[in-house]
Amino acid sequence: MTARKAVDNELTKDTIMKAARTLFQEQGYRKVSMRQIANVLGYSHGSIYYHFKNKAELFYALVDQDFAMLDGFLKEAMNQSYETSYEQLQTVCMCFIHFSFTYKSHYEMMFLIQEVELEGIKNAANESYNHFAKAVWELSPKHANVHSVFSLFLSLQGFITHYLKSDVTYNDIETFAKAHVAFITRGLV
Repeated sequence: MTARKAVDNELTKDTIMKAARTLFQEQGYRKVSMRQIANVLGYSHGSIYYHFKNKAELFYALVDQDFAMLDGFLKEAMNQSYETSYEQLQTVCMCFIHFSFTYKSHYEMMFLIQEVELEGIKNAANESYNHFAKAVWELSPKHANVHSVFSLFLSLQGFITHYLKSDVTYNDIETFAKAHVAFITRGLV
């Protein structure tokens, strides 16, 4: 085998993560094994353990990437200029909804998979939630209290999960999403 061919066939964390994401999406966390991921890639399962000590660690790596991506979108929304903080607050909420419909499988893995061995995901979720909560607090003229921020978050989650399993796209529900966001943020101004 030539040196170039060997480099092309090298198993990387990225390659493993892409294959694992597909399997987790198709079969669910519980049904996927490290051996299955290795088989899809054409490697022994031992070669995957070189990069990840177990399936939960691999899943955490995927979810950490997803939360970093969501945080990036929220930061971008926060850094734009707006006429009012209320408009910016609505944009942040819409950004969260847009992310969830653009990256449905990511969102499901981040927020909807409930497995005992995945309790560690809560750290990444809490950090992301704290960024969201801080943005809401800064943007609400009344400086929303903890309960209001959490209620807003839960209301966004409810809206998203109601539509998430259907074939609708963000464009299909954008008008409903704007009305929902206007309704749930009204009490914060």
